[in-house]
Amino acid sequence: MKVRGKNARLRLDAESYHQLHRQVLERDGWRCRACGSMQHLQVHHQRFRSPLGSDSEDNLIVLCLECHANLHRSF
Repeated sequence: MKVRGKNARLRLDAESYHQLHRQVLERDGWRCRACGSMQHLQVHHQRFRSPLGSDSEDNLIVLCLECHANLHRSF
């Protein structure tokens, strides 16, 4: 029986994360992916950082403050 090791999470330093944050905003057209709002934007980890989510572009999406809060309330 093979035991798989843990995959290392990508955790960026503050400057690199700031640059990635900007890239994600630009990629998503500075709009909330849920409602299309262009105000009070935040970058959300689709797979939360705590249980193995990483600071990678494919794990991040743009949400407005309201949609982000609603998403977290649903968990």
